[in-house]
Amino acid sequence: MSFGITKTIPAHEGLAGLETLYDGSRTEFEFHMAGKPSKLAVGDYVYTIFNDQLMGRLKITRLEGGALNPESGKPRTLIFVAAPGERISTPIPKQGHRGTRYYDGADWPS
Repeated sequence: MSFGITKTIPAHEGLAGLETLYDGSRTEFEFHMAGKPSKLAVGDYVYTIFNDQLMGRLKITRLEGGALNPESGKPRTLIFVAAPGERISTPIPKQGHRGTRYYDGADWPS
C-alpha cells in the first residue's frame, strides 16, 4: 500500500482539468491542505477523485508550511506533486469530498 491523501477535483474543472495532471502537459501541481499535516511526508501520494471515482495518483515532492488561506486567513500547507502522475486504467468508485482525507492506498492496484 502507498500512503497519502485524497483530493477531489471540482466538477467545474471538468475532465479536461483532471487530464492535465496525467497527460504530460505540466511537470508540477500544487494542492493545499488546512493546517499542518501530521502524517504526510515527501514520497507519499495525492490520490485524485473525480465524479466519485478514484482516477490516479501523483507523488508528493515537497510540503511548504506557512501559507494562509486567502479567504479565511487560516494556516494551510502547500503540497507540491510531480506531474504527470499515474492514471489508473479502470477508475475505482470512491466518494468525493471537500478538503483532504488521509488514505492508505488500499484500493490501488498492485
